[in-house]
Amino acid sequence: MNSRKYIGMDVHKESISIAVMNDAGKIVMECVIEAKAIMILQCIDGLRGELQVTFEEGTWAAWLYDLLKPHVTKLVGVRSAKECLDERGPTRVTRSTRVGWPSCCG
Repeated sequence: MNSRKYIGMDVHKESISIAVMNDAGKIVMECVIEAKAIMILQCIDGLRGELQVTFEEGTWAAWLYDLLKPHVTKLVGVRSAKECLDERGPTRVTRSTRVGWPSCCG
């Protein structure tokens, strides 16, 4: 059984929208959390399996990268996912991770 999860994060100053997709392409979780380290780690630590996280680069990118790196299998920051897919927010970023599209955004 493949337990790979693709996690997309739409990061803002006060909150982070998160979408989690399984290897079959089904969204299995969506949530909005406070943009605080403890909240982010609680969310990530609650997931099992190989975790691949993608988020759009911005003001918080370096901090988020350093925070998440020890907790996930793969971590990718992309310049913009807006051109990649028509979806909005974390679902768009999650789908781009699953199909290997972050490079189209960079």
